[in-house]
Amino acid sequence: MGTAYSFIRPTGTAWPAPGRLLLILVIILQGLATPCLAQAPPSTPFIDVNREFLADSITQESELAFLPVDSSLPEAYAHLAFLPASRWPGTLGSREVTRQAVLRFRVTNSGERARGIYFFPGFYYNAIDLYREIGGTLSPMAAALPPIEDSIGYRFLSVLPHDSAVVVVRLRMEKTYNNTIRPRLINASFLTAFVTQVHNSSRDLDLMTYLICGLLLMMALFSLATFLSAGNREFLYYFVYALLLSLMLFSKSFYNYRALTFSYFLESYLDFILQGVAIIFYLIFMRKFLVARVSHPFLYRLYNTGISVLLLALILNTYFHFLTNNFTLENDVENLTKFFLLLVMIPVFVFYGFRHWDDRLLRYLVWGNLAQLVFSLISLFFILTGVRFQSLPGILNSALFYYELSLLLELIFFLMGLTYKNRQQLIEQIKERERLKAENQVKEYEKELAVFKAQQEERDRISADMHDELGSGMTAIRLMSEIAKNKMKEQTPREIEKISQSANDVLNKMNAIIWSMNSGNDSVDNLIAYIREYALEYLEGTDIRCIIHTPPRIEPRVLSGDKRRNIFLCIKETLNNALKHSQATEIVLDITAGDRLIIRIADNGIGIDLDNLRQFGNGLQNIRRRMENIGGKAEIRRENGTLTILELPLG
Repeated sequence: MGTAYSFIRPTGTAWPAPGRLLLILVIILQGLATPCLAQAPPSTPFIDVNREFLADSITQESELAFLPVDSSLPEAYAHLAFLPASRWPGTLGSREVTRQAVLRFRVTNSGERARGIYFFPGFYYNAIDLYREIGGTLSPMAAALPPIEDSIGYRFLSVLPHDSAVVVVRLRMEKTYNNTIRPRLINASFLTAFVTQVHNSSRDLDLMTYLICGLLLMMALFSLATFLSAGNREFLYYFVYALLLSLMLFSKSFYNYRALTFSYFLESYLDFILQGVAIIFYLIFMRKFLVARVSHPFLYRLYNTGISVLLLALILNTYFHFLTNNFTLENDVENLTKFFLLLVMIPVFVFYGFRHWDDRLLRYLVWGNLAQLVFSLISLFFILTGVRFQSLPGILNSALFYYELSLLLELIFFLMGLTYKNRQQLIEQIKERERLKAENQVKEYEKELAVFKAQQEERDRISADMHDELGSGMTAIRLMSEIAKNKMKEQTPREIEKISQSANDVLNKMNAIIWSMNSGNDSVDNLIAYIREYALEYLEGTDIRCIIHTPPRIEPRVLSGDKRRNIFLCIKETLNNALKHSQATEIVLDITAGDRLIIRIADNGIGIDLDNLRQFGNGLQNIRRRMENIGGKAEIRRENGTLTILELPLG
């Protein structure tokens, strides 16, 4: 489910579970049986404050009793049943937390001068009141606090020379199950060093915690950058989650074993709120990250259930903490929430992940949750049984280390899953871009095809109109001029001869235009056939013999009307030049059609003099220009006559 399902306490403990509830139940039963065990305080030895010491535990020399939170200690003192404080070696149960703890010990000063010492009861007490018992009654003592930052956790005692006193301390506890009875007397000159020693008692573990906080803070900054750059809203939720979780862990470590008002508030209330809110944002993130509504409806419902449970738990916890004195219900709400997250949410998610093992992203998250579950259970085992692997060095014997290790492993597997998802998203984005590019190309092709089709239709229409309208008209002019010539015979005017000849030329040119515009002729083989027919017909009746070599087989290739027309006009110009200027007796047309269309026109005439061309003649320039306009080239040279080579790539 995520990195946020285990809860910690500043003493290095994880959250309670059913075994711990059983332990609490035993303590409650012991508390109920207290009146039957002792009604009068047992005798305890005096503690001599004149001896040389730095900081001594006085648990064995102290007695402990409890009374209701609204009771007056001076009035109820005579009826209290004290027990040895050593009966409570660990943390106090939820039944004791909402009551007042009364600690009693005896001090004496065998020296010749007054001796000042500091009293420290342990953690976490928001009120420490000192009394001196005189003849069975209590007299308040001055509440002197030391001039240090952690002053609220310490009280000053002064014992006169050769004096003895029974000191009674009333303690009011914070609403946390980490309250401990570990009273100490501290040499006044050693107080600052003692406080520093308490702060640094978990230094190695603090370094581990700061490392985890640093990783979470990096993840928070990465998530914020991703949200700002890409607009992925889910990473805004992860930013809040990582920020709150790192803030909670850092605060727990930094304020660990500090007698400050904020550290007490953090321990009793704020840590659960911070972590609970962080988990809510994590669950919202996971809904978006896995696209659970669409891809995993079951997980979507599971996450919604978890969010609802957490919201209800935070509201109830706040209500019981501030508006009631019922710490048992407050503690039960917190514990049940933790049981639900660890023993329900994670196992259900893991089971679902195994059912969908083909989903690689889920696979990474499942491994992370399994690692978190295993090491959280190890941490929980240490807490419930009190077992410590003392043979292991340093932080390896700490329950908190295994909890933080579970966070680290879950984060590593999450990053692996995030990398995989980002890679998949990148691949999908590339595919989508290629798909859109292909669609755009298809649309462009369709547009070009539509334009080409429209052009072809227009060409066909124009050629048909020219053939039907202009062709028939020009044919009629030609026929009528021929009839006029026949009627007039020798008296035929020269103008009629010109009309007949011009009509014949125009008709031939129009037929060539109609041929080039007709889309049905857009092929290489049609061009070759037309060239062959035109050349033979053009040179028929002249003194020039025409020889044409064509390929035995021509591959079917499309050739647009524009290219066909320009090639034909180049050949027409070449044949016309040969007929007028070459004085040739033979012209050979050699045509090849492979990847390139090559037409060689060679005559056996006097040859072209490229150095003495007419200044304003543009026939040869037109041939070169026409071939260049359609992507081809033309070469004209003198070679046993004149050789013209027309070359065009066939795509």
